[in-house]
Amino acid sequence: MLEVSAKLRGGVSRIADLHQSGSFKALFPRAFSSALQAVVLNTGGGITGGDRFRLTGRAEPGSHLVLTTQAAERIYRAQPGEVGRVRTILRVGPGARLDWLPQETIVFDRAALDRTINAEVDPEGRFLAVEPVIFGRAAMGEIVQTGYFSDRWRVRMGEELIFADNLLLDGPVQNLLDRPAVAGGARAMASLLLVARDADLALDRLRRALGSGGGASLIRPGVLFARVLAADGFALRRSLIPAIRALTGTDIPKTWIL
Repeated sequence: MLEVSAKLRGGVSRIADLHQSGSFKALFPRAFSSALQAVVLNTGGGITGGDRFRLTGRAEPGSHLVLTTQAAERIYRAQPGEVGRVRTILRVGPGARLDWLPQETIVFDRAALDRTINAEVDPEGRFLAVEPVIFGRAAMGEIVQTGYFSDRWRVRMGEELIFADNLLLDGPVQNLLDRPAVAGGARAMASLLLVARDADLALDRLRRALGSGGGASLIRPGVLFARVLAADGFALRRSLIPAIRALTGTDIPKTWIL
């Protein structure tokens, strides 16, 4: 379990609270901006069936918290009937900003993962979430024949549910990814979400950054969503890095550099 929150003090975001146990840890690189950057690492080396992880991030009023990961998370083969579970809870206070920018989740053959992201965003807050997923590493000749991958997003503003997204791949993963309505043969994908009052102003520059590799829409006032498909993880990063820069207006965390 990992819980981290940021508070604004002297114009700079600093650690407000930190609690960590198990194999989830956080590192805090030397700051070169007013944001607090927390780099999450899993000292267990990956996730398999039966594992349980919980991460809570909170940006207190006026602060800016950037959450990323030290490396790609690996989801290994699970025993029959066992599922790894990851719960991510993110909260954005008034005038605060939270950027959820983990590196790729790499899903291996016969892996089983149930993942949820729940966010609460103040009407005056700004929330950016990016989640890239790779099904087998093409350079290693890996193929995900079967497995279980469930990914559920819920974002609320006050009592109102403003965004929900469900993805479920259960059984013949490779065949499911080949379907035109799912991934059209792509083996890497990512979801991007921006919740902000001025989200509409980012739509054109996000589309330019993504090019033909993805599609972006303003699905309601203040909520911008995009999906990206690519043949492999390298091609996915080549699309995601300029997209993240377009949405943040700043450089990406150093752990992301190609």
